Amino acid sequence: MSERKRLLIVFHTQSGNTGRLADAVLNGARRVDEVDTVIKRAFDAGTEDLLACDGLLLGTPENFGYMSGALKDFFDRTYYPCEGKLTGLPYAVFVSAGNDGTGAVREIGRIARGYGWKDVAEALIVRKEITSADLVRAEELGEAFSAGLSMGVF
Repeated sequence: MSERKRLLIVFHTQSGNTGRLADAVLNGARRVDEVDTVIKRAFDAGTEDLLACDGLLLGTPENFGYMSGALKDFFDRTYYPCEGKLTGLPYAVFVSAGNDGTGAVREIGRIARGYGWKDVAEALIVRKEITSADLVRAEELGEAFSAGLSMGVF
């Protein structure tokens, strides 16, 4: 029997929009029973959480064309303790954007490349108001990512 995989969802929310997306991502991920899914706010997640996961989903609002300060803080606190230890870690991103969201995705990607992570899904960018269709897309992201971990696709 293969070892259970662990999916870590790290997110920040200010207005609650990214939190709604994170909840939907979590609901989707938990449809895959073979994966243990842990969700943490960016300020509460740390090095131990990151080193213990087999896959990572990152959620952020777009702030001034960038990721949230809280997610950047998570990176700042974990980068050096995790340096060289997470090469190939699969990750994906979801963004609640007031503008276009691409700046946040681009900058997260730059940092992720520094960690040596592998981007395994197209970023989910939700612009303006979150619709029920957006929440379905977030659930699908969580479920697909979790299923991929379970099956060893990445």
